[in-house]
Amino acid sequence: VQLQASGGGLVQAGGSLRLSCAASGRTFSDNVMAWFRQAPGKEREFVATISWSGGSTYYADSVKGRFTISRDNVKKMMYLQMNSLKPEDTAVYYCAARPPDQPLSWSPRGYDYWGQGTQVTVSS
Repeated sequence: VQLQASGGGLVQAGGSLRLSCAASGRTFSDNVMAWFRQAPGKEREFVATISWSGGSTYYADSVKGRFTISRDNVKKMMYLQMNSLKPEDTAVYYCAARPPDQPLSWSPRGYDYWGQGTQVTVSS
């Protein structure tokens, strides 16, 4: 699976952004997908994950209630709707995919496929 993230940008605190992740390759609907983020000087951290069907989603406590992960298996797309953005959400956001038929995972070590990242900057 090849992944390409887009949709980042500069937004004021309280604003919204929608990130997209386009997938190509032989499989997509069999892959658990996730968003991670990495701020300067910090480790990559889990943001949200979604099951292959889209029926199960999990979020980091820091984004719960503000972010929504979704996917469209026909279009081979994954999304992250980010509302009520805060300056501490500033980071490079990465989309990732697990190998086929693997369960949900919160650890970046569980993901074999990564997009190139898209910068999100939230100004105060």
